[in-house]
Amino acid sequence: MTILITGANGTVSREVLRELAGQQSVRALVRDAARAPHLDGVDVVVGGDLDRPRTLAPAFEGVTTLWLLTPMGPTAPSQSMNAVWAARQAGVRHIVRLSAIGAAHDAPTRNGRLHALSDAEVQESGIPWTILRPSFFMQNLLAAKAGEHLYGLFGEAKVGLIDARDIGAAGAAILAAPERHKGRIYTPTGPESITLHQAAEDIARATQKPVRYAPQSPDEVRDSLLQAGLDEWSAEVLAEYRAAYGSGWGDFTNDHVEQVVGRAPRSFAEFANDHREHFANL
Repeated sequence: MTILITGANGTVSREVLRELAGQQSVRALVRDAARAPHLDGVDVVVGGDLDRPRTLAPAFEGVTTLWLLTPMGPTAPSQSMNAVWAARQAGVRHIVRLSAIGAAHDAPTRNGRLHALSDAEVQESGIPWTILRPSFFMQNLLAAKAGEHLYGLFGEAKVGLIDARDIGAAGAAILAAPERHKGRIYTPTGPESITLHQAAEDIARATQKPVRYAPQSPDEVRDSLLQAGLDEWSAEVLAEYRAAYGSGWGDFTNDHVEQVVGRAPRSFAEFANDHREHFANL
């Protein structure tokens, strides 16, 4: 069995690779050799571009199981479509697709609606599939702290945010035994739904430094992201997520990580403690 990991430099894909390296025959697809993951037991294929279908055949040759991740953006369905087509041509036997929380044709964000298109194509591809729609990544908050302030997309609402390491563990477990998860859609969350006020308190305890959550409106989120240099499409989509999360859209938890991995997911307090040096230096 050969597993191909697309989006190999992504936050979750890196965790999937760490879980699988040395345990399975794993291939990582990257466009840029300089950013290729360096893990023992991982074969790296450079040059495959999901925007250019003709470049994909070498990476997909001999692949039995595909981890399908595309970056957020308006062309994501096209990239996913190209990967699914290459998978069909190569005889891939199972696709594990990393989607997004709340992916649906009536999702409150453009990103969620785009993911719904890609999910539907995978489901109708004729290839057995599993879909992961994880909650908000705890790792997103690693760049959200500035001095004594923590910024985020929740408003005053709670969210069942999840450590990307737990998403990676779930993804790796499915990739290693995909037949057990055929036709399943999982929505991995952390063990508790919390506000960013609580997250700030957990970071403060871990770093022994004061941290205060500074809520922003959707417009403030968009404007601050544009000022930081983010492109307009991404800034507006993240502002849409701010409005959705602020309405309580992400306020839920479940046992999907435990179902797949066999253990409970990490709490935010554990995450903050594991990354205390990073948070302390921001």
